[in-house]
Amino acid sequence: QVQLVESGGGLVQAGGSLRLSCITSARAFSSYAMGWFRQAPGEEREFVAAISWTGGRTSYASSVEGRFTISRDNAKNTVYLQMNSLKPEDTAVYYCAADRRGYSGTVSSAPGPYDYWGQGTQVTVSS
Repeated sequence: QVQLVESGGGLVQAGGSLRLSCITSARAFSSYAMGWFRQAPGEEREFVAAISWTGGRTSYASSVEGRFTISRDNAKNTVYLQMNSLKPEDTAVYYCAADRRGYSGTVSSAPGPYDYWGQGTQVTVSS
């Protein structure tokens, strides 16, 4: 069973920064595409960012483009989400997800292709 564990969430003022980390137990992590999603209270889960297995391709939601950066360290089985210029509307539980068919080189903004999910980490941005 593949496990994903997020960390790095917390409370930050608007305009501040946080870096989320997601470490996975997957042996084949380096061949997985990885994604970050978030869910605010009463809202559906939404796409934030994704990265291909090589790290050469990334995709972002328009709401975070230019403020958030996704990256990965395959030697550490870890994917990161650097979040800058945070806004109150970024408040949500953030989840990382793994797509084991990521060796195809594609990255998905839909939750369906992702096989494994973490438990989430809370990010709260105060105004």
